[in-house]
Amino acid sequence: MMISAAQVLFDLDGTLIDPAGAITGGIGHALEVHGIEDPGPASLNALVGPGLAHGLASIPGVEPELIPALIDTYRTHYLERGMALARVYPGITELLTALAAAGVPVAVATSKPTSLARLLIDQQGLAPLLGGVYGAPEAESAAATEGKEAIVAAALAGEGMDPATTVMVGDRRFDLTGASANGLRSIGVRWGFAPPGELEAAGADAIVHDAHELAALLLPATTRTKAGTLTTETQTGTTTGAAR
Repeated sequence: MMISAAQVLFDLDGTLIDPAGAITGGIGHALEVHGIEDPGPASLNALVGPGLAHGLASIPGVEPELIPALIDTYRTHYLERGMALARVYPGITELLTALAAAGVPVAVATSKPTSLARLLIDQQGLAPLLGGVYGAPEAESAAATEGKEAIVAAALAGEGMDPATTVMVGDRRFDLTGASANGLRSIGVRWGFAPPGELEAAGADAIVHDAHELAALLLPATTRTKAGTLTTETQTGTTTGAAR
C-alpha cells in the first residue's frame, strides 16, 4: 500500500524526535518543585502530545492558578537540561532526505511552542529538511484554548497545502483528530507515546512501526531505492481504514 501524499505534516515529539525523558522528566521536576505528588510514568507519558497547560490540568492536585508557574519551571529545566537529551528517531533523517529528493514539501505541526520547536529542530540538525514550523501560541492563555486542530489549520494555510493531498503523521490521537478535523488523512506511528489502542480508536488511516514502513507508505518504490538505509525492508504498514 502507498498513501499518495503531495505534502506531509509531521508532529515533532514522539514522531520525528525522541525526547528521551526530557519532557516527562521536566514535568516531574516541575511538580516536585511545586509540591505536587508525582502521578507516575503512565500519567507523565500521557502528557506528551496535548498542549502542556491542558495536560497539567489533568494531574491531581494541580490547581489552575498553579499552571503558569509549573510551565515556567518546566521550560527552564527543559532548556537547561532536557533538550540536550533528545535524539532523532532511527531512519527519520533518511526519510526526510528522501522526501526532499522526491520534491515532497514537509512541515511541522506541533503542540510545542513554536520558538521551542524551532530550537529543538535546529539542535537536531533537521532544519534544512523541513519547511515551516507551526506550534502552540507562546502565551499559555491562548495555548490552553487552541488544540491541534488549530495548529494543523495554521500549517496548511501557512504552507499553502491542499488538505485533499496532505497527510498528517503523528504518534498521538491529538495528531489524528487534528488531521481529520481539517480533512487530512493520517498515519499513526507506534514508536511514540500513544497507549495501546489509541491510534486505532482515533481513526488512523494507517499505522506504522518504524521509518521503513513509513517510507513505504509515503514514497514510491523508485524513490525508496535511493534512500539509503530505508531500502533494507519493503514493509507496507498496517491499514486501519479506507483511504479518503
